[in-house]
Formats: sequence, C-alpha cells, structure tokens
Amino acid sequence: MYKIPGHHHISMITKNASENNHFYRKVLGLRRAKVTVNQDDPSMYHLFFGDRTGSPGTELSFFEIPMVGRTHRGTNAITKIGLLVPSVDSLLYWQERLESYGVETSHITKFANRTSILFEDPEGLRFALIVSNGAKVDHWETWERSDVPAEHQIQGMGAVEITVKRLDKLANTLTDMFGYTEVSRTEDEAIFQSIEGELFGEIVVKYLDGPSEKPGRGSIHHLAIRVKNDEELEYWDQQVKARGFQSSGIVDRFYFKSLYFRESNGILFEIATDGPGFTADGDDIETLGEKLVLPPFLEGRRAEIEAILKPIVEY
Repeated sequence: MYKIPGHHHISMITKNASENNHFYRKVLGLRRAKVTVNQDDPSMYHLFFGDRTGSPGTELSFFEIPMVGRTHRGTNAITKIGLLVPSVDSLLYWQERLESYGVETSHITKFANRTSILFEDPEGLRFALIVSNGAKVDHWETWERSDVPAEHQIQGMGAVEITVKRLDKLANTLTDMFGYTEVSRTEDEAIFQSIEGELFGEIVVKYLDGPSEKPGRGSIHHLAIRVKNDEELEYWDQQVKARGFQSSGIVDRFYFKSLYFRESNGILFEIATDGPGFTADGDDIETLGEKLVLPPFLEGRRAEIEAILKPIVEY
C-alpha cells in the first residue's frame, strides 16, 4: 500500500484578489508562486502562495469570487489551517507583526496539542501558527525576498482542522483507506498523521452537531493531499471507487494531476501529484508568480480571459 506523504495544498474562497494578495504576500510574507485562473471557470483568478517554489505542502490557494457572500459557520467543513513556524520566538515575532497590521492574535495556546497562536485573515479564515521544532517539509525553501526574516518564515502547512457530525466516518476513511495513524482521541476530537510523528500531514477531526457550514468568503473549499506520481494517483482512484465514493476521475491540472471525492460528511478531498510543478509552463523560478500564466489549453483564450479579470493592485 502506498503512503500519503502529507498535505499538498489547501484551497479557499476570497472576495477580492488584491486584498488577498496584500495579506498573504505582504503581511504573511509568503511568495506568490502562481497567478492563474480556475481551470473550470477561467473568469476567476486562482492564486497560489507558498515557499520559494510553491512546493507541495506549502501552498495556500485562493479562488476569487467577487460576488460571494459571507460564510455562515457550522459543521461538516474544513475549519482551521495550521501553519508551521520555527520556534516560540517566532510566535512572539508573529504576535507583534500581525498586531502591527491590525490583526488580532490569541495568547500563546495549544492547537493540535502544540504551542500555537490563533488568528484570522481579513475575511475570517481561521489559522493557527504552530511551533514546528524543525518538523518542516523537507523540500521547503526560504523565500529570500520576503519581508519576514528567514528565521521566522512560515514553513508550510501543519495540522488542518476538519469539523464534522460523524467523526468515526471520517476517521475510518483516513485510517482504513489512506493509512493515517490515529495518534490521540478524546470524546469530541481525534488527531491523525499521514506519517506518524510528522506534523505536515496532520489532520485534526472535531465533532460538532448542528447546521452545516454555508461557504462564503474566507471559507475552505477543499484539502489536497499528496501522492508522488501518476501511478500512485491511479491506485488511489481505484481505492476511492472501491470504497463506494464517487471519484471525479483523474484530471490533468497541468501543474499536477489530481482527483476529487467527497467523504461521508461531505468534506471535499483532492489527491494531487507532486509534479510537474509551477515551472512546467516555462515560468522562471526568479520571476515565478509575477504575471498571469495560463495552461496551454487556455492560452488561446488569453485576450478573452484578461478582459474579464480585474488587474491585481499591489499596495
């Protein structure tokens, strides 16, 4: 059986690409690794932020939907994203930095049983900064042009919180199908790791009854988990179907291949290959994310697409 190496990316909804770009580039100091469009609806931006190369495990991605309303929080949703930082000193740095930009933070607390601070982005997307103690994704690379000093930069995704009505249903999918290890359990929360002892594939599942979340700006659309190559993706497509879930089938996203399915609570998962990555379209590492790039099958529609998209304003 193949092992899931960890998270690949996580995708959210934003109302305003310029404001979103400002927060994730300027405030969080991430590299904007790709400016492209939603391949299923090219009228909307798809922005990716991460490390120097936008490598798997570091990518926060956003679809811009200008007409989207607010999120009505509830259950059966992905509800919080953990981001890894090197040390407790980094948490203190981030408390000061975020508050200087008008972003409220919690006192130092625990998330997924680890030392953390909590905050929300301007659209209400919930985050935890988690002390990694060196447990970053191996291929993470410092972004040398970040406004954040290298010793405090965000090192990729840590624990992702998913809130559901049927905890055991999701637990069984993670352990029985994907081979995650359950590392802790209370009455209303369980923590799973794709590789035991590693933070970058951790999922926190919380039980909550009540109305399901109604998504809007600042909500999380899906979590993508990693596989190495096409062969492994085909294996997981078979496994998803064998468990009775409806698979999208394998979709070529040009920068990676993937498939999508919803587990029993309605949580949307993507399974995505590591490669070929964000330089597959000829984008140079030094100028990655600086201009709108379209996959080859959309390049012929560039004029039409650019006429619809509002330019991203830097400030």
